[in-house]
Amino acid sequence: MAPTRDINVVKLAVEMRAMDSKTVPFLGEFSLQDPLAAFIAELCVHWKVEHPENFALQYTEPSVYYVTEKNRSKIKDGTVLHLVFSAGKMAEDILLKLRKTPDEKKDALEKLVRLSSDPTFANEFIGKHGMSFLITCLEMAKQDSPMLPLILSSFLELMDHGIMSWDKLEPTFIERVAMYINTPTPVDMRTLNSSLTILENIVLNSQRKYTIVEKQVTIPKLLNHISSNKKGEIHQAVLALVNALIQKSEPQKKKWCATLTNRQHRTIIYNNVVLMHNESTSSGSDLAHQLYVLEQLLLNQYEERMNTSMDVNDQDATEKIKELRKIAFESDGEVPSGITPRRPEYKKEYKKLGFKNDINPAQDFKDTPPGMLALDNMIYFARNHTDQYAKLVLENCYRADSHECPFGRASIELTKLLCEILKIGDVPTEQGQSYHPMFFSHDCMFEELFSICIVLLNKTWKEMKATTEDFSKVVSVVKEQIKRSIFKQPSTLDEFKKEINNLTYAGIAEIWRQERLNNEEQEMQAPPIKELRRALEPDILELIQQHRLRFLVEGTRFKIARGVRAKDKFRYCRLSPNHKFLHYVDGDEKSAPSLDEQFKKISIADIKSVVTGKECPHMKEKAVKKNPVNLAFSVLLDSTETTSVDFVAPDERTYNYWVDGLNALHRQTMPSPQTSADLEILLNMEIKLRLLDAEGVTIPSSPPPIPPPPPNYSFCYQLP
Repeated sequence: MAPTRDINVVKLAVEMRAMDSKTVPFLGEFSLQDPLAAFIAELCVHWKVEHPENFALQYTEPSVYYVTEKNRSKIKDGTVLHLVFSAGKMAEDILLKLRKTPDEKKDALEKLVRLSSDPTFANEFIGKHGMSFLITCLEMAKQDSPMLPLILSSFLELMDHGIMSWDKLEPTFIERVAMYINTPTPVDMRTLNSSLTILENIVLNSQRKYTIVEKQVTIPKLLNHISSNKKGEIHQAVLALVNALIQKSEPQKKKWCATLTNRQHRTIIYNNVVLMHNESTSSGSDLAHQLYVLEQLLLNQYEERMNTSMDVNDQDATEKIKELRKIAFESDGEVPSGITPRRPEYKKEYKKLGFKNDINPAQDFKDTPPGMLALDNMIYFARNHTDQYAKLVLENCYRADSHECPFGRASIELTKLLCEILKIGDVPTEQGQSYHPMFFSHDCMFEELFSICIVLLNKTWKEMKATTEDFSKVVSVVKEQIKRSIFKQPSTLDEFKKEINNLTYAGIAEIWRQERLNNEEQEMQAPPIKELRRALEPDILELIQQHRLRFLVEGTRFKIARGVRAKDKFRYCRLSPNHKFLHYVDGDEKSAPSLDEQFKKISIADIKSVVTGKECPHMKEKAVKKNPVNLAFSVLLDSTETTSVDFVAPDERTYNYWVDGLNALHRQTMPSPQTSADLEILLNMEIKLRLLDAEGVTIPSSPPPIPPPPPNYSFCYQLP
C-alpha cells in the first residue's frame, strides 16, 4: 500500500528569471506550511546566489504577480513559478534609473508599467515616495515626449490600488493633466486616454479636487476628441469623464445636460459614437455602459417635473391649460367689429379635452408621477404638432361620450407609462449596457416620443373599439407596443414610428396568444406535469371509450358500396344497450328504421376482428373502385354463414367513432387520430383546472429533497 501523501506538500517547478544566465529549473516539493523566505533561501542555495532577501517568487499565470503569504494558497500541484528580484529591490532599481540617462529612464518606465498592476510592488514603490518622483517626472516631460504615455499609464495603475488618496494630488498636477486634453495640438492616444481616465477618477474619488477638473475642462473640448478620433477607447474615456462630471457636479448638472442635448454636441455623439458603436470590439461593452449611463442621466433631468405636483398659484401652468383649449377649439380668424364674440363653454370644452375634472383641469395634475411632466408633454404636442393635436381632439368630439378617447387622461397615463418604461429617476447601475440609439437623434427626445405614442394610443383605441371602461386595457396594449418597438433598438424616431405603427392591436393580441400557448406548452413539459398526465390518462381514455360506445348505441345509417342493388342502398346499424350485440338492417333512405322492422343480430363474441380501408372485402371488388376507401370498415365474423358485415361511413367523424367503439368492445386500443386529439384536449383541460390554485407559482423541475430522518423516534406524546 502506497504511503499517504501530506496534503500541504505540493510539487512545483521554479525557473530562475532574476539572472541572465540560463539555469536548470528547480523541480521539487514545497510545503505550504513553511515560510516563503525559507523556500526562497533554499532556492538561492540551489542556484548558488547570495542575498536571498533580494529575491521573491512570482506567479506566471493567469497573471504575473508576486507570491505573498496572503496569496500563497493559490500554489497547486504542477504550478510553475519564477524566482525574480523582490518588489522592494525592483522599486529601488526603477527609482534609481529614473534619475539617469533618457534610455535608462525609458527602460525603467517600461518596467514600471508592467509591474504597477501588482499590489505588492505598488506598496513598495509608493512607500519609497515613488509617486511624488513620478509626478515630478511628469511635470518635467515635454508634451511630445515618448515617456509621457508611460508615466501617465503607470501613475494610473498605481493609483488604482487605493494606497494613495486622490485628495493628495496638487492642483498643479491636475491642471497639467487637463492641459493634455485641452491642447489644440495632437497628442499621443495613450496620453489622451490616460489623462481622461485620471480626471474621471479625480472627479469620482475626490471630494475637494473635482471642482478643479470642472473648471479646467468643457463639453466642447471633450467632444472635440470624439469627432477627431475614431478609437473606441477614446470615446469611452470621454463619455466616462462627462458622466462623472454630471453625476458629481449637482449645481452644474442642468447646465451640462443642456449643453449635451444641444443639437451640435448631440450630433457629434450620435454620428461618431452611437451609429459607429460595435459591441464586438474589446471596448464595446465599456462604451455601451457609458452610453447607457449618459442616456439615463439625461432622462433623469425630467425627474424633477415628474415629481412636481400642480400648484394652484402657478400662473404659467394655468396659462398652458388655457392654451391647450385655445389651440383645439378657437380659430385664428379675427372677430368682425361690432360683433360680440360668444363666450365659449369652457367646462364642456375641457370635458372634450378628456380631463377628469372639467371645472378645474389643474386638479388632474396633482398626482405624482407624472405630475407637471404630463402637462409639459401635452403643451409640447399641441405647439409642435398642432395639426395632429387638433385632429385628435376634434375627432373624439364627434364620437359618443362612451367611445371617445380622453386626451387629457390618456396623456397623463401615457407620460406615467413612459417614465416607468424608461426608468426615469433610477440611478444608473454599474452593469447596465442597454441604451436606445434613437434617444440621441433628437433634441427633445422624450417629448417627441410622447407625441408619437399619444397618436398611437388614439389609433389603438379605435382598433379596439374601446369605451371608457376599457381604458386600462388600451393602456396595457400601448405599453406592450412601446416596449416591443423600443426593444428592437431603432436608430431614429422615424424607424421607431414605423415599427410601432406596424405593431397593431391585432398583432399584439396574436403575440400574446402565441406566448400564452408557448408558456403552456413549456409548463406541460415539466416533469411533475408529465407525471400528472400519466396518472390522469387512464381515466380520460375510459371517458372517451364511454362516449364512443354511447354513439354506437344511438345507431348510424351507412351507405353500402356501389355496385349492389339499388333498394339495398343503405344499412342502419346500432349497438345494443347491454353492449353484447350489433343490430343492423338494410333498407331505404330513412333516418332510422322502426322497432317493428326485422334486425339482423351479431354477437360481439362472434366478431373476430375489425379491418379498415383496402383490407375490407367490399373494397377489393372491381366494381367498387370509386368507393371512398378511407371511410370503409368491415366486421369479420367467426361464422360460416356470414363472413363479414361491411360499412362505408358517411363522414370521417362517424368512421373514427365506430372504429374506436368496435375496438373498445374487444378491449383493444382505440386507433383513430380523433382519440388522440380528444385525449390531448381533455387532458389539457383537466390539468389546467387542477392547476388553477397554482397560478403564478413556478413549478419545480424536480421534487424537493426528502429531509433526513430524525436523530431519534422518541417523539410519541404520552397522555398523563
